[in-house]
Amino acid sequence: MRAEANSKAVNPLSAFLENPVVGMSPWILFSLLVGPGRFELAVGLSLAAAVVVVILGRVVNRGSSWKLLELADVVFFALMTVIGVLASEGTLDWLETYAGEVANFTLATIAFGSMVVRMPFTLQYAREQTDPAIWHTPAFLRTNYMITGVWGLAFLVAGLSGLIGDLILRSPDNMWTNWIIPILAIVAALRFTAWYPDVVRARAAREEKGLGREPPNRASLLLPVAGLLVPVGIAVLVFDANVWWLGVALIVIGGVLTKALHARS
Repeated sequence: MRAEANSKAVNPLSAFLENPVVGMSPWILFSLLVGPGRFELAVGLSLAAAVVVVILGRVVNRGSSWKLLELADVVFFALMTVIGVLASEGTLDWLETYAGEVANFTLATIAFGSMVVRMPFTLQYAREQTDPAIWHTPAFLRTNYMITGVWGLAFLVAGLSGLIGDLILRSPDNMWTNWIIPILAIVAALRFTAWYPDVVRARAAREEKGLGREPPNRASLLLPVAGLLVPVGIAVLVFDANVWWLGVALIVIGGVLTKALHARS
């Protein structure tokens, strides 16, 4: 079993498919695409992505376990497809407005629910790439609880952002609530997923040598988020000229922060 795990780790495609972000990709795609006039497109592409993920996972990683998230992908988007086909015009209008929030809150529920039943969904992916000897160690379990929790928070933020755009601003296609804030939340979760395991491994290595814990380098965690402020500022300048000053401010702040964080990382 250890040899199998090691062989997966050195196979780039296999390692890619065993990343929990791949399992979340249909949900991310759906939440960013769905909107007025785009429900059928969003749900169709998301269902196709979910099926492709499952098929590739079985073909490339033969013998790998079925993942809770992969099954939830297919079931959720197949159900949404059926509802979309059978829905009345009024129901379809509702779905075009609120389906993105439904998807985000559903995935947040899956994330937090998997933690409640002591099986954080990232654990199934992590076990495919690690030595079975560490599966039940406190550090390994804590790492997966942290990463799963961060993803749950990211999708909760995205869902709440969408509700603000739909219910308060009455603007389902609002640039901030429908794209910028959800994308920032997802980028932050993506970066944390890559950053936190390295922090845990570095701490463990130092403790083995009797050096004690080294403070984590938070600059490397924040760098991608800071870098995203520049394209966000450009988007504001292009699509919302009424607040051009905000676009300029975001570009300047993003550039300064990125340079400062580079120096510290």
